[in-house]
Amino acid sequence: MSTTADLIATLKTELKAAGLTYAALAEHLGMAESSVKRMFSASGDMPLSRIDAICRALHLDFADLARRVAENEPLLDELSLAQEKAVVGDRKLLLVAICCLSHWSAEQIVATYQLGEAEVVKHLAQLDRLGIIDLRPGNRYHLKVAKGFRWRPHGPVMQYFRGEVIDDYFAGGFDGESEMLMVVHGQIGRGLAHSFRERLARVGQDFAQQHIADQKLAPADRRPYTIVIGMRSWLMAAFRDMKRPDVPWPDAAAR
Repeated sequence: MSTTADLIATLKTELKAAGLTYAALAEHLGMAESSVKRMFSASGDMPLSRIDAICRALHLDFADLARRVAENEPLLDELSLAQEKAVVGDRKLLLVAICCLSHWSAEQIVATYQLGEAEVVKHLAQLDRLGIIDLRPGNRYHLKVAKGFRWRPHGPVMQYFRGEVIDDYFAGGFDGESEMLMVVHGQIGRGLAHSFRERLARVGQDFAQQHIADQKLAPADRRPYTIVIGMRSWLMAAFRDMKRPDVPWPDAAAR
Protein backbone atom coordinates (compact mmCIF):
# COMPACT_ATOMS: atom_id res chain seq x y z
CA MET A 1 0.00 0.00 0.00
CA SER A 2 1.19 3.56 -0.67
CA THR A 3 2.49 5.83 2.09
CA THR A 4 0.52 8.69 3.63
CA ALA A 5 2.73 11.08 1.65
CA ASP A 6 1.52 9.50 -1.59
CA LEU A 7 -2.10 9.84 -0.48
CA ILE A 8 -1.60 13.50 0.45
CA ALA A 9 0.10 14.27 -2.88
CA THR A 10 -2.80 12.67 -4.76
CA LEU A 11 -5.37 14.54 -2.64
CA LYS A 12 -3.61 17.83 -3.50
CA THR A 13 -3.94 16.96 -7.18
CA GLU A 14 -7.63 16.11 -6.75
CA LEU A 15 -8.30 19.36 -4.86
CA LYS A 16 -6.67 21.37 -7.63
CA ALA A 17 -8.60 19.49 -10.32
CA ALA A 18 -11.87 20.14 -8.45
CA GLY A 19 -11.04 23.83 -7.90
CA LEU A 20 -11.39 23.34 -4.14
CA THR A 21 -9.16 25.72 -2.14
CA TYR A 22 -7.76 25.06 1.32
CA ALA A 23 -10.12 27.78 2.62
CA ALA A 24 -13.17 26.07 1.11
CA LEU A 25 -12.02 22.67 2.35
CA ALA A 26 -11.43 24.08 5.85
CA GLU A 27 -14.99 25.38 5.91
CA HIS A 28 -16.31 21.99 4.80
CA LEU A 29 -14.29 20.21 7.49
CA GLY A 30 -15.04 22.75 10.21
CA MET A 31 -11.33 23.49 10.69
CA ALA A 32 -9.12 26.54 10.53
CA GLU A 33 -7.46 27.10 7.15
CA SER A 34 -4.05 27.13 8.87
CA SER A 35 -4.75 23.65 10.28
CA VAL A 36 -5.67 22.35 6.83
CA LYS A 37 -2.48 23.80 5.35
CA ARG A 38 -0.43 22.22 8.13
CA MET A 39 -2.16 18.88 7.51
CA PHE A 40 -1.18 19.03 3.83
CA SER A 41 2.40 20.13 4.55
CA ALA A 42 5.37 17.80 4.05
CA SER A 43 5.57 17.18 7.80
CA GLY A 44 1.83 17.07 8.33
CA ASP A 45 -0.15 14.23 9.82
CA MET A 46 -3.41 13.14 8.25
CA PRO A 47 -5.46 10.48 10.06
CA LEU A 48 -7.68 8.14 8.10
CA SER A 49 -10.82 9.92 9.38
CA ARG A 50 -9.60 13.17 7.79
CA ILE A 51 -8.81 11.42 4.51
CA ASP A 52 -12.36 10.02 4.45
CA ALA A 53 -13.79 13.49 5.14
CA ILE A 54 -11.73 15.05 2.34
CA CYS A 55 -12.84 12.29 -0.03
CA ARG A 56 -16.47 13.14 0.81
CA ALA A 57 -15.79 16.80 0.07
CA LEU A 58 -14.38 15.75 -3.27
CA HIS A 59 -17.23 13.27 -3.90
CA LEU A 60 -14.52 10.65 -4.25
CA ASP A 61 -14.58 7.09 -2.90
CA PHE A 62 -11.53 6.02 -0.89
CA ALA A 63 -11.16 3.04 -3.25
CA ASP A 64 -10.97 5.44 -6.20
CA LEU A 65 -8.37 7.49 -4.35
CA ALA A 66 -6.28 4.39 -3.68
CA ARG A 67 -6.44 3.44 -7.37
CA ARG A 68 -5.32 6.90 -8.43
CA VAL A 69 -2.43 6.76 -5.97
CA ALA A 70 -1.36 3.42 -7.45
CA GLU A 71 -1.60 4.79 -10.99
CA ASN A 72 0.59 7.77 -10.05
CA GLU A 73 3.36 5.62 -8.60
CA PRO A 74 6.55 5.39 -10.70
CA LEU A 75 6.41 2.32 -12.92
CA LEU A 76 9.11 -0.33 -12.72
CA ASP A 77 11.61 -0.63 -15.59
CA GLU A 78 12.76 -3.96 -14.13
CA LEU A 79 12.09 -6.08 -11.06
CA SER A 80 14.41 -6.50 -8.12
CA LEU A 81 16.45 -9.67 -7.76
CA ALA A 82 14.15 -10.84 -4.95
CA GLN A 83 11.03 -10.22 -7.06
CA GLU A 84 12.42 -12.20 -10.00
CA LYS A 85 13.48 -15.08 -7.75
CA ALA A 86 9.96 -15.28 -6.36
CA VAL A 87 8.37 -15.21 -9.81
CA VAL A 88 10.63 -17.81 -11.38
CA GLY A 89 10.48 -20.05 -8.31
CA ASP A 90 6.93 -21.14 -9.17
CA ARG A 91 6.17 -22.17 -12.76
CA LYS A 92 2.47 -21.31 -12.45
CA LEU A 93 3.25 -17.93 -10.92
CA LEU A 94 5.65 -17.22 -13.80
CA LEU A 95 2.90 -18.16 -16.26
CA VAL A 96 0.39 -15.81 -14.62
CA ALA A 97 3.02 -13.04 -14.44
CA ILE A 98 3.75 -13.32 -18.18
CA CYS A 99 0.00 -13.34 -18.91
CA CYS A 100 -0.35 -10.15 -16.85
CA LEU A 101 2.50 -8.52 -18.78
CA SER A 102 0.50 -9.44 -21.89
CA HIS A 103 -2.62 -7.79 -20.38
CA TRP A 104 -4.63 -11.00 -20.19
CA SER A 105 -7.70 -11.04 -17.98
CA ALA A 106 -8.13 -13.69 -15.29
CA GLU A 107 -10.90 -15.19 -17.43
CA GLN A 108 -8.55 -15.55 -20.40
CA ILE A 109 -5.95 -17.30 -18.26
CA VAL A 110 -8.52 -19.77 -16.89
CA ALA A 111 -9.93 -20.41 -20.37
CA THR A 112 -6.50 -21.06 -21.89
CA TYR A 113 -4.56 -22.94 -19.22
CA GLN A 114 -5.28 -25.74 -16.78
CA LEU A 115 -5.67 -23.37 -13.85
CA GLY A 116 -8.84 -22.89 -11.85
CA GLU A 117 -10.19 -19.44 -11.00
CA ALA A 118 -9.18 -19.75 -7.34
CA GLU A 119 -5.64 -20.73 -8.34
CA VAL A 120 -5.32 -17.79 -10.74
CA VAL A 121 -6.63 -15.38 -8.10
CA LYS A 122 -4.10 -16.79 -5.61
CA HIS A 123 -1.25 -16.06 -8.01
CA LEU A 124 -2.63 -12.60 -8.82
CA ALA A 125 -2.69 -11.86 -5.10
CA GLN A 126 0.92 -13.01 -4.85
CA LEU A 127 1.92 -10.73 -7.72
CA ASP A 128 0.14 -7.92 -5.88
CA ARG A 129 2.15 -8.63 -2.73
CA LEU A 130 5.34 -8.64 -4.80
CA GLY A 131 4.48 -5.16 -6.10
CA ILE A 132 4.17 -6.22 -9.75
CA ILE A 133 0.43 -5.55 -10.09
CA ASP A 134 -2.22 -3.70 -8.14
CA LEU A 135 -5.05 -6.23 -7.74
CA ARG A 136 -8.52 -4.71 -7.88
CA PRO A 137 -12.10 -5.91 -7.32
CA GLY A 138 -13.44 -8.42 -9.83
CA ASN A 139 -9.94 -9.90 -10.33
CA ARG A 140 -8.94 -6.90 -12.43
CA TYR A 141 -5.46 -5.47 -12.01
CA HIS A 142 -3.25 -2.51 -12.83
CA LEU A 143 0.26 -3.28 -14.05
CA LYS A 144 3.01 -1.53 -12.08
CA VAL A 145 5.70 -2.02 -14.74
CA ALA A 146 6.69 0.48 -17.41
CA LYS A 147 5.99 0.17 -21.12
CA GLY A 148 9.67 -0.57 -21.79
CA PHE A 149 9.90 -3.15 -18.99
CA ARG A 150 12.57 -5.85 -19.38
CA TRP A 151 13.70 -8.77 -17.28
CA ARG A 152 17.11 -8.33 -15.64
CA PRO A 153 19.70 -9.31 -18.31
CA HIS A 154 21.50 -11.74 -15.98
CA GLY A 155 18.67 -12.24 -13.52
CA PRO A 156 16.79 -15.40 -12.51
CA VAL A 157 14.09 -15.11 -15.20
CA MET A 158 16.53 -14.72 -18.11
CA GLN A 159 18.62 -17.55 -16.68
CA TYR A 160 15.48 -19.69 -16.71
CA PHE A 161 14.75 -18.69 -20.32
CA ARG A 162 18.30 -19.47 -21.40
CA GLY A 163 18.24 -22.87 -19.72
CA GLU A 164 14.66 -23.97 -20.41
CA VAL A 165 13.22 -21.94 -23.27
CA ILE A 166 15.79 -20.89 -25.88
CA ASP A 167 16.59 -24.38 -27.20
CA ASP A 168 12.88 -25.16 -27.50
CA TYR A 169 12.25 -21.87 -29.33
CA PHE A 170 15.06 -22.25 -31.86
CA ALA A 171 14.29 -25.93 -32.46
CA GLY A 172 11.46 -24.83 -34.74
CA GLY A 173 11.89 -24.51 -38.48
CA PHE A 174 10.58 -20.92 -38.62
CA ASP A 175 8.80 -21.92 -41.82
CA GLY A 176 5.20 -21.66 -40.66
CA GLU A 177 2.65 -18.97 -41.42
CA SER A 178 4.22 -15.49 -40.98
CA GLU A 179 7.34 -17.00 -39.37
CA MET A 180 10.94 -16.05 -40.13
CA LEU A 181 14.44 -16.38 -38.75
CA MET A 182 17.12 -13.99 -39.90
CA VAL A 183 20.74 -13.75 -38.76
CA VAL A 184 22.55 -10.69 -40.12
CA HIS A 185 26.21 -9.98 -39.38
CA GLY A 186 28.04 -6.78 -40.17
CA GLN A 187 30.21 -3.98 -38.86
CA ILE A 188 28.66 -0.54 -38.38
CA GLY A 189 29.50 2.71 -36.62
CA ARG A 190 28.98 2.86 -32.88
CA GLY A 191 26.48 5.72 -33.18
CA LEU A 192 24.38 3.85 -35.74
CA ALA A 193 24.38 0.76 -33.53
CA HIS A 194 22.45 2.72 -30.89
CA SER A 195 19.99 3.90 -33.55
CA PHE A 196 19.38 0.33 -34.72
CA ARG A 197 18.85 -0.82 -31.14
CA GLU A 198 16.17 1.85 -30.64
CA ARG A 199 14.42 0.84 -33.86
CA LEU A 200 14.42 -2.81 -32.82
CA ALA A 201 12.98 -1.82 -29.44
CA ARG A 202 10.16 0.00 -31.23
CA VAL A 203 9.36 -3.16 -33.20
CA GLY A 204 8.94 -5.01 -29.92
CA GLN A 205 6.74 -2.24 -28.53
CA ASP A 206 4.62 -2.19 -31.70
CA PHE A 207 4.10 -5.94 -31.40
CA ALA A 208 3.08 -5.57 -27.74
CA GLN A 209 0.60 -2.79 -28.58
CA GLN A 210 -0.89 -4.86 -31.41
CA HIS A 211 -1.32 -7.76 -29.01
CA ILE A 212 -3.36 -5.51 -26.71
CA ALA A 213 -5.45 -4.12 -29.57
CA ASP A 214 -6.21 -7.58 -30.96
CA GLN A 215 -7.65 -8.87 -27.68
CA LYS A 216 -11.01 -7.77 -29.06
CA LEU A 217 -10.76 -10.37 -31.85
CA ALA A 218 -12.32 -13.79 -31.51
CA PRO A 219 -9.87 -16.48 -30.29
CA ALA A 220 -10.14 -18.25 -33.65
CA ASP A 221 -8.78 -15.13 -35.37
CA ARG A 222 -5.66 -14.93 -33.18
CA ARG A 223 -2.52 -17.06 -33.03
CA PRO A 224 0.29 -16.92 -30.45
CA TYR A 225 3.58 -15.55 -31.74
CA THR A 226 6.80 -14.80 -29.88
CA ILE A 227 9.39 -12.30 -31.08
CA VAL A 228 12.96 -12.62 -29.85
CA ILE A 229 14.93 -9.47 -30.65
CA GLY A 230 18.62 -9.35 -29.94
CA MET A 231 21.55 -7.20 -30.93
CA ARG A 232 25.02 -7.75 -29.54
CA SER A 233 28.62 -6.91 -30.38
CA TRP A 234 29.63 -10.51 -30.94
CA LEU A 235 31.56 -12.88 -33.19
CA MET A 236 30.76 -16.56 -33.47
CA ALA A 237 33.10 -18.69 -31.34
CA ALA A 238 34.23 -20.74 -34.33
CA PHE A 239 35.33 -17.51 -36.04
CA ARG A 240 36.90 -15.97 -32.94
CA ASP A 241 39.34 -18.88 -32.81
CA MET A 242 40.54 -18.01 -36.32
CA LYS A 243 40.92 -14.29 -35.75
CA ARG A 244 44.38 -12.76 -36.05
CA PRO A 245 45.63 -11.72 -32.60
CA ASP A 246 46.93 -8.35 -33.87
CA VAL A 247 43.52 -7.21 -35.17
CA PRO A 248 41.84 -4.98 -32.53
CA TRP A 249 38.48 -6.00 -31.13
CA PRO A 250 36.84 -3.88 -28.41
CA ASP A 251 36.35 -5.65 -25.09
CA ALA A 252 37.81 -8.83 -26.55
CA ALA A 253 37.83 -10.60 -23.19
CA ALA A 254 34.02 -10.35 -23.03
CA ARG A 255 33.34 -11.65 -26.53
